[in-house]
Amino acid sequence: MTVPLDPAQAPGTTRTLLTDGGLVRRTVLPGGLRVVTEAMPGVRTATLGIWVGVGSRDETPTLSGASHFLEHLLFKGTRRRSALEISAALEAVGGEMNAFTGKEYTCYHARVLDDDLPLAIDVLADMVTDSTITADDVEAERDVILEEIAMNEDDPDDVVHSLASSLAWGTTPLGRPVAGEPHSIRTLSREQILRFYRRRYRPSTMVVAVAGNVDHDRVVAQVADAFGPFLRAAREEEPVTPRARTTTTRFRRARGLVTRPTEQANVVIALPGLKRGDDRRHALGVANAVLGGGMSSRLFQEIREKRGLAYSVYSFGAHYADSGMLGVYAGCAPGKLRDVLKVVREELATYAERGPSLDELERGKGQLKGSVVLGLEDPASRMSRIGKADLLNGELASLDELLANIDAVTLDDAREAAGMFAGKPALAVVGPFDSLDVVEV
Repeated sequence: MTVPLDPAQAPGTTRTLLTDGGLVRRTVLPGGLRVVTEAMPGVRTATLGIWVGVGSRDETPTLSGASHFLEHLLFKGTRRRSALEISAALEAVGGEMNAFTGKEYTCYHARVLDDDLPLAIDVLADMVTDSTITADDVEAERDVILEEIAMNEDDPDDVVHSLASSLAWGTTPLGRPVAGEPHSIRTLSREQILRFYRRRYRPSTMVVAVAGNVDHDRVVAQVADAFGPFLRAAREEEPVTPRARTTTTRFRRARGLVTRPTEQANVVIALPGLKRGDDRRHALGVANAVLGGGMSSRLFQEIREKRGLAYSVYSFGAHYADSGMLGVYAGCAPGKLRDVLKVVREELATYAERGPSLDELERGKGQLKGSVVLGLEDPASRMSRIGKADLLNGELASLDELLANIDAVTLDDAREAAGMFAGKPALAVVGPFDSLDVVEV
């Protein structure tokens, strides 16, 4: 079954969400902080994630890159711990921690032995709620982030996907790079980042998700203790909720080239996709698996196996609150790019018109179901699933229901979804070309 995650659940109350597979429970603490756990008694570890409902699309152009900048800074020290003490605390017990920023959220996560979960909760809560964000740390980390951007710019795969997003969504927040642009990183001040931190990092925008060998009530008590001062201060201030995403970001079918002296050409063909909660997402997942989801997919068989035109080729989907993208990526020798594009366009046109066969439908379902189940075999993936469900989706489906939804996709459903691959796409190319004229079919 699918369980709605009630945004109006009263502080201090606990609900049992799922009992099949793993026991999933949810408690709302004062201030709106949500704690959701999934018990996995057969393991000896626990994975913790603190999910914050802020990402790069919540930034103004002036603040571009602030969410990712802040992610770096929270590891630099609090009033209780230095940067060394933060990293040493978990490494001393064999634990791991890290963080990542997306377009719609930021996550701070740690993996530890189950007995060391209270330590992980205390360290990450301290980082997220009480970072000092000193001027010296801002200046030191500014250079680190500029180096990270430069490193990404050296990776043609990263560049072509970033270019595809900017072409598809333009200068809207969804089209801007998560890490920001060099000029915005150079001009962000400590005061701007600190205001962004205090405004966006509030209990009502956060979910604490834990999966592994855990007891929900103990986790809630530990979270309440670690977040105590933060929760008490929040009750004295006006509640802050994540920015509503009620408009649709328009998808543009633009073309773009980044000229690089690379040995391989990289290309993304992008089309409008589905927003995150669309009921057609299961059918599209099956259709995508058939088209370019594995070695038996149409694109892989036609482009790599039969013709030897590319080493890597696959299709993908990206889903956001109000928009989405379907895409095909290929990496090939520059001299073969024209042929690759020709074959991809022919395959897309045929697939959009006719859709998958019955045999392909069943194979696509099996591949998708297998990837779902195999992807939920460890505490980290379970933590991510329940954290994202609470922060982004507003509902949590059981594993059995997820599989049933895939099984329920009919041939007509999949063929209708395949029709989304029709039409003029956005085209992003990175390689040793002077213009896009050389790749026109």
